[in-house]
Amino acid sequence: MIELKHLTKIYGQGQENLCVLEDVSLRFARGQFTVLLGPSGSGKSTLLNLIAMLDVPTAGEIWVDGKNGTALKKEAARSKLRLTKMGFVFQFDGLLPEFSLLENVELPAWMLGKGNPQKAQKLLERFGLGEMAHKLPADLSGGEKQRASIARALRNNPVLLLADEPTGNLDAQRKVQVFEDFARMSREEGLTILMVTHDVHAADFAHAVFELKNRKLLPVK
Repeated sequence: MIELKHLTKIYGQGQENLCVLEDVSLRFARGQFTVLLGPSGSGKSTLLNLIAMLDVPTAGEIWVDGKNGTALKKEAARSKLRLTKMGFVFQFDGLLPEFSLLENVELPAWMLGKGNPQKAQKLLERFGLGEMAHKLPADLSGGEKQRASIARALRNNPVLLLADEPTGNLDAQRKVQVFEDFARMSREEGLTILMVTHDVHAADFAHAVFELKNRKLLPVK
């Protein structure tokens, strides 16, 4: 489903070069929930940005659902692949404050010209937010907003969900809720999930766990 082939990322030039990833090759199967651990500055977010085609590798290839993302030279093509194949969840929910919860969830579909508020409503109901559809983000708790951001990430039926520290601002109970959501989506819907986190407890819910160390991805579980 997702395959990294000899992936290398180097920042800078000459003597100021900083190698963040070095010859990383790995395959993530469809429906696999993978947790990526590592200290700050180890390159975890860089790897997610490369997979999302928000950054360009120095060498190597990234394949997503049978397509070589690194071969796409035009931003329009990369953007279309992101919108149709990927969903994103970050530490900060990123909800637009002037839009209702329903409108926020529907936004990715609007960007494809395929708006259907009923589908957004069903996603909100799925995450226990159906009665809050017309509320503004400011009226929600941190946990509710993060679950809404997960619903938004699923709006275009992605095959891959990328999550960068999605529970960084949540308390212990709400963190577990997000981990359980991810485990259920991978198990029941075949969604491939790659999550970057500092929280080692996420490993209890994942199929596979890797640590980014010394520019390499090393298996932990």
